[in-house]
Amino acid sequence: MDKNLNSIILLSVFLYLIVFLFTKTQALQNGGTWMLLKRSIGISAMHMAVLPNGHLVTFDRTEFGRSNISLPPRMCRNGYQDCTAHSIEFDPVTLAVRPLMVLTDTWCSSGALLPNGTLLQTGGYFTGDRTVRYLSACDNCNWLEEPNGLLVRRWYATNHVLPDGRVIVVGGRGQFSYEFVPKHDDQESVHALPFLYETKDRAENNLYPFVHLSTDGNLFIFANTKSILLDYAKNKVVRNFPEMPGGIARNYPSTGSSALLPIWLSKENGSNLSAEVMICGGTSPDAYPLANSSNIFIPASDTCGRLVITAESPNWVIERMPIPRIMGDMVLLPTGRDVLIINGAGKGSAGWTLGREPVLQPVIYNIGSTEDKVNPKFFIMNPSTIPRLYHSTAQLIPDGRVLVGGSNPNRLYEFSGVMYPTDLSLEAFLPPYFEAPWPKLCAFIPMTAESGTVAKFP
Repeated sequence: MDKNLNSIILLSVFLYLIVFLFTKTQALQNGGTWMLLKRSIGISAMHMAVLPNGHLVTFDRTEFGRSNISLPPRMCRNGYQDCTAHSIEFDPVTLAVRPLMVLTDTWCSSGALLPNGTLLQTGGYFTGDRTVRYLSACDNCNWLEEPNGLLVRRWYATNHVLPDGRVIVVGGRGQFSYEFVPKHDDQESVHALPFLYETKDRAENNLYPFVHLSTDGNLFIFANTKSILLDYAKNKVVRNFPEMPGGIARNYPSTGSSALLPIWLSKENGSNLSAEVMICGGTSPDAYPLANSSNIFIPASDTCGRLVITAESPNWVIERMPIPRIMGDMVLLPTGRDVLIINGAGKGSAGWTLGREPVLQPVIYNIGSTEDKVNPKFFIMNPSTIPRLYHSTAQLIPDGRVLVGGSNPNRLYEFSGVMYPTDLSLEAFLPPYFEAPWPKLCAFIPMTAESGTVAKFP
C-alpha cells in the first residue's frame, strides 16, 4: 500500500479520535470484535512495542533454540548455529512481517520509547542482562546493541521515560536500585532503592515494579503491596502511601497490572492536575511456591485498587472485577474514559506451566469523570478463542485496534503434548467504539485478516 495512503488513513483515524474524545461515553454492551490477523508471525510475542510509523515490534527469548521464521541470507547468531529471527516488525495495514536480528537475550527485559521515537530496550537474561538495545523506525532499520550499556544486571526491571528524555531503569532480580540510560558520562552510578528490598518476600513479588510519572515530576513506584513517591534526581523518598489492602501481591510472579488513568482537572484543587493510579489483579503471595512445588493453583484476585497519588490524604478505593485475573494486561483506550483489561489466567502464577484456567474474555472498565458523573462500571467483552497466558501481550495501535499476541508457558516452543501450546498468532481486538457511530470511519481502516474474516459494522 502506498505510504501516502497509509498516512492519510492514520491521520483520518487520529482526527476522528480527537472528535470522539469529546462525545459522551459510548455504550459498551455490544462486546467488541475479534480478528485473527496472522496464524503465525514466526515468534511468540513475549514483548511488544508500537513505533511512530504505526508498525508493531515484537520479540521473544533468544536462547531457547530456533524460532519459526528465518533471518535474511547470511544473517545468523552464534556462528551460524541459529539463522532464525527472535524479533520481527509487523505492518498492521499490509500484514507484512519483517524479521529482525537481535543477538542478546531479551527474555523478561524492559523498554521505553525515547522522545525521538527510537525504541530503547534494556536488560534481559544471561547474554542480555547488561545490554541496551536501540531500534529506530525505518524500512531497513535493525537492532543496535550496546553490550555493557547498564552498570548492573537487570532482569525483570521496569523502564520509564523521564521529562529530560532519558529513561530510568528500576529494579530487577536481586537489584534494589535504579540507573539512567542513555548515560551522559562515565561517572554515572547506580542509585540504591531500599524500598525494593523491603517489598521482597519469599516468592519475590517485587519484580517488574509498577512505575508512573506523577504531575509533580516525581515517580510513583509500587511493588508487592506497597508504594512510594520517589524524587529520583535527589534519590529521596518524598512520600509513603498507604499499603494496598487485602493482602494480595500484585507484582511478578503474582503478576497484576497497572495504569496511570487519564488526568483530569480537579475542581477541588482548582487548576491543579490530579493523578490517579489503578492496579488490578494479582494473587496470594504464596501462589508461586504452591504452584511450583505442590501443584496447588490458587485462584487469582478479582480486585482493583484506585489511588489518587496527588491527594493530601490518599486512600485506596477497592473495586471488584467480574472475572478474577492474573497475568493480565491493561490498555488505555482512546476514548479517554476506558481501560481494557485483557489476557491472563484465573488461577496459578506467572512462570513456566504455572497458569490455569485462561481468561478469554476481556473486560472494559469505564473510569467515569467528575464532569459527566458516569459511575465506574465493568463491561465483559466477547471472548477470544486463543488462551493468552504467561508471556502474552497487548498494544493499542494508531487506528484504534488492540493487537494481541504471545503466550508461551513452556520453556521451549511446544505445539503439542502440553496443556497450553506455544502460540505464534497475532489477533486484533476491536473495542465497541468501532460500532455505531463509527461506520463511516471504519471504511477507511484496513480490515484484512489472514483468515478471511472481516469485522462487521452496522
